[in-house]
Amino acid sequence: MRPARILVVDDEPGMLRAVERVLGESYHVIGARRAGEALAMAGEFQPQLAIVDIRMPDLDGFELMARLKARLPSLDVILMTGSVDDLDEKLVRAIRSAAFYFIQKPFDREVLKTLVDRCVELRWRREEHRQNLRRLESEMAAAKAFQQSLLPGREAVVNGVALCCRYSPCSGLGGDLYDYAAAGAGRTALLIADVSGHGVSAAMLTGIVKSAFQASHGDGFEPLAVVERISAGLAAFSPERFVTLIAALMAPGEGRLRFVNAGHPPAVVWGSREPEWLGSTGPLVSPALTSASWESRTVPIHEADHLLLYTDGVSETLADANGQAEARFAGTIAAVPHGGAALLDAILADIDRELVGQPQPDDLTLLTAGVISSSP
Repeated sequence: MRPARILVVDDEPGMLRAVERVLGESYHVIGARRAGEALAMAGEFQPQLAIVDIRMPDLDGFELMARLKARLPSLDVILMTGSVDDLDEKLVRAIRSAAFYFIQKPFDREVLKTLVDRCVELRWRREEHRQNLRRLESEMAAAKAFQQSLLPGREAVVNGVALCCRYSPCSGLGGDLYDYAAAGAGRTALLIADVSGHGVSAAMLTGIVKSAFQASHGDGFEPLAVVERISAGLAAFSPERFVTLIAALMAPGEGRLRFVNAGHPPAVVWGSREPEWLGSTGPLVSPALTSASWESRTVPIHEADHLLLYTDGVSETLADANGQAEARFAGTIAAVPHGGAALLDAILADIDRELVGQPQPDDLTLLTAGVISSSP
């Protein structure tokens, strides 16, 4: 580690020499006898600590400190004075001016050396903290970019199904995931999942859920096969980890929607009929539930029908006093019956009104799928 650079400013040559003798063996020290000279030297020397006399002929130490800090915001400053007048006032002013310390001349050499050593040590610690923070921010940015890369486009048309999605994590790394894919025979596979927790571990689990969903291509994205693959992927994790999800397979040509709801908030389908809620067909997915099983259910689906999937961050924010959100969703669907982006944006607007400026407490993820009519 290179020695810290220290600028000493005092109009007394003897004081400059004394400070240089005390600190010169451990630090790179240069001296200036005038404030103007110190300001000129600071640009090239880039000191990390300045020891400044308060009483100077051209500029007092407080003003010089302010000008130096304006040029070098991270500069630490120790003020010193040989005057015994108004010491308390000067001390208070030094503290308010964000000086590191205030010392009276003449000073003991060990006191000065210990004070400077402490100041430099704290400076290195601050710099180390900043470097660690920059590294963590870089890693978080990379993790966030990776997690965003797991999500397909917000809007798409797949095998006659119009898809629209929204994803808003409450922190840098969320635990929600949505996905979709073209399955065989004109079918469209859908997934929405909510992993326990937030942060890096939750982001890692969403990657495993995504991988299991994509690997289900060989099974035709059958919802039961999707859930079982996800369960197998989570088997190596600790028991407190879990995922709630809905895996669905829309088959407009066959007039049916097959799904598995693994402990997730109910989906809703509407269009040719009143809203129908697709509740749980089995427990959440967790390594703790080694003998868990799920049931696949099928409901009819027709042209111009719509399906809405969402995570519990949405339903819990919109829930009534009894913890139910179905009536709230039904009201919004009645107002925006054609689904799509307009419906999702209306739901998110309702959430904004509920939060009234408060921080978002959980991730918000929504997906709507509408069967495109073949009529002109």
